[in-house]
Amino acid sequence: MEFIIEEGKCLDKETSTLILPALSIGNVGQLAVDLLVSSTRAERIGYLDDPYILPCVGNDAYGPTPCGELALPLEAYDSRNNRVALVQQRSPVVKGMMVGFAKNLADFAVAVGMNHVLVLSSLEFMRLQKIDTSSGMQIYYLSSTNTDGTDDCCERLGWKKWQEYNPDQRTWKYLSTLAEGNARQDDNLPFEDEPEDEDYYPSLPFAALFSCFKAKGIKVTCLMCYCSEGRQHT
Repeated sequence: MEFIIEEGKCLDKETSTLILPALSIGNVGQLAVDLLVSSTRAERIGYLDDPYILPCVGNDAYGPTPCGELALPLEAYDSRNNRVALVQQRSPVVKGMMVGFAKNLADFAVAVGMNHVLVLSSLEFMRLQKIDTSSGMQIYYLSSTNTDGTDDCCERLGWKKWQEYNPDQRTWKYLSTLAEGNARQDDNLPFEDEPEDEDYYPSLPFAALFSCFKAKGIKVTCLMCYCSEGRQHT
C-alpha cells in the first residue's frame, strides 16, 4: 500500500487516532465516516493506493455542487482540531484478499504513527440473538485492550461489549494466526466445505481489520450496530 500525499499537505504529527469503515450491510461505516469528514471539516491530505482495492472514481464527494475534484477508492483525511485522521473506503476489496488488505492498512497505520484505530461497522439485524431494550444506546464494541474484548473506557461511555466474540473459536484463532503471519491464506476461510454459524462473524471485514491491527500492537476498537438495509434497529 502506497500513501500519496497531496502537494503542500501533510498529516499532523499530533494526530494519533485513526477512524475508518469496514464494508458492511447498508454501507453504515462509510456513511458514518462521510458524516465525520463533513461535520469536522476534515481536510483531504492524500490517498492510498492498494492492489487489493477495486478501482473506482467519482465527482467531489462533499461539495454542494460538482466541481470536478475526483473522489478515489481510498482517501485520507486529517481533522486537526480533533487530532483525528480518517480513511474513507469507497470500493470493495478483491474477493479473497481481505486479510492482505487489512495487513496493508495496519502497516500504513504503524508507518504514520497511529496509536489507536476505530473501525466502524454494522451487523446483520437478523443475526441478533437477543434484543436489549433496557438502554436507548444500541452500540456494541469490541476492543483489543483485553483478551476477552472488553475495555473499561468503552463501558464508561455506555457501550455494550459485543458478546459474539470468542478468541478461542476456530476461525477467530485462524484469523489471528494469519494476521500474525504464521499461516498462509489459501482462501477466505478454512472449513468452507462445512461452514458453521460460528464462522460467520470472523469472515466479515471488521474481523480481519481487528485481527491485523491487533497483531501490529495497535489498540483497535470496533464500534458496531445491528442494521437492516442501513437502518439501525433499537
